[in-house]
Amino acid sequence: MKHRLTLTILAAAALATAGCTPRADMTFDVDTSREYQTIDNFGASDAWSMWMIGEMPDQTQSRVARWLFSSATDSLGNPDGIGLSIWRYNIGAGSAEQGDASQINPGTRTECFLQPDGTYDWSRQKGQRRFLHLARQYGVPYLLGFLNSPPVHLTQNGLATNTGRGGTYNLREDSYGDLARFMADVLEGLQKNDSITLDYLSPVNEPDGHWNWQGPKQEGTPATKYEIARLARLLDKEINARGLATKVTIPESSDYRCMMRTHMTGPERGYEIQSFFSKDSADTYVGDLKTVNRLMAGHSYWTNTPVDSMKKFRKELRDTLKKYGVDFWQSEVCIMGNDEEIGGGGGYDRTMKTALYVARMIHHDLVFADARSWQWWRAVGGDYKDGLLFQYRPEGAETDTIVDSRLLWALGNYSRFIRPGAVRLDVTKAGADDPDSATDPYGLMLSAYRNADGSYVVVAINYGDKDEKINIDGIKGGPWKAYRTSDEEGENLRLAYDSRSLDSVSLPGRSVTTFVSAPGGK
Repeated sequence: MKHRLTLTILAAAALATAGCTPRADMTFDVDTSREYQTIDNFGASDAWSMWMIGEMPDQTQSRVARWLFSSATDSLGNPDGIGLSIWRYNIGAGSAEQGDASQINPGTRTECFLQPDGTYDWSRQKGQRRFLHLARQYGVPYLLGFLNSPPVHLTQNGLATNTGRGGTYNLREDSYGDLARFMADVLEGLQKNDSITLDYLSPVNEPDGHWNWQGPKQEGTPATKYEIARLARLLDKEINARGLATKVTIPESSDYRCMMRTHMTGPERGYEIQSFFSKDSADTYVGDLKTVNRLMAGHSYWTNTPVDSMKKFRKELRDTLKKYGVDFWQSEVCIMGNDEEIGGGGGYDRTMKTALYVARMIHHDLVFADARSWQWWRAVGGDYKDGLLFQYRPEGAETDTIVDSRLLWALGNYSRFIRPGAVRLDVTKAGADDPDSATDPYGLMLSAYRNADGSYVVVAINYGDKDEKINIDGIKGGPWKAYRTSDEEGENLRLAYDSRSLDSVSLPGRSVTTFVSAPGGK
């Protein structure tokens, strides 16, 4: 028998609880028999702020960690944090030790465990390692280590930036094995010295970017797909030889289009899905490696605007992935200059303007690209729209202040309640012929999930200014809790109300509301 979860998104809390709210004109149906991808996690990275924040007073560290990692609630039932389920740790290349000679801006330099004489200094990256411990203490289930560049001692130009070079990997030809050993040494070193196990390792970052990673902005290097495959094979051999359980993810593509075809670069970087996971691509095939997950990690930069192209790019990506039996993680994004709808990346924004824009990204990646993971770029940023939290120094102050944002809490509408192992369910607008009717990028966008414990989660974005009402029929889960993020004072993933059922509620304009049932619903 076909089970249907018919969602109505209701009016006022008191009336909803009393069960006497009049029905609205609009209904959304969730079909629990139609399942899509399994959700692995939601996350963010420690670059480049945690090396400083991890050495700030304990009170500051605790507040930041609680916002990012906590799945607890306060005495009123409001979430303490957004409950991230994966934490990305930047394994540094050593530009910090080089100082100005690194040709990289001070705020984006990183320390490296590997020293010039080949020994290791495990006192490096103290602040970042502190947040690895905090993530584990809060129960974050997955940790990932990623490299933007090989250690400077192994690079061709002696730098962690690609300055002065061409379009190949900035690694000495005789050092591929050394780099694989370095990454495995870091895995073992963190286990030995910090009792920290990295579940995933990402060895390259945006290797297909047409900008070629010239300094001084940050560490980085291009790489061809042949170089990535060569490194992946050596890394697989090294990890297996040491009996480590860490899985490898590639290639952290800079643009979805590079994954499906050639885009703004030559064929040495194009068609990445086919190249890495089709046996016909003998020179670059890595699908037979034990440690390499059969998934593509990619960044959704440059594909979020214009809005009418968002769905098209993601459907094309989903279809290509499906053809080759490959899963997908959206593993990095922030606001860039082409995101003109919200004024581009410059200048931090704590309001729903950026939060809603990003919620729309999340919705499209989950619903149309079947993303199993959705990861934001920086957990903490400065005066740019790249951080969930905002770090700044008030005028006249001697120390920095860190504050939250509606962006943080909007991500929490997903990460806090959709837990690893959840499955995405089909959602349609009742009476509509369009299978994508639950997505209006300027109005209502609904997605639904069933957690492993049987609880249901429905995330409803109202991108428009107008309050909307929608109905729900036949839902057997419950009781329900509704959590809302908006520009209204105090609505930072606040518990809006409890209800016995979803029989009619309203979605305020410019808001994100998440409905969560008790475990074991049907």
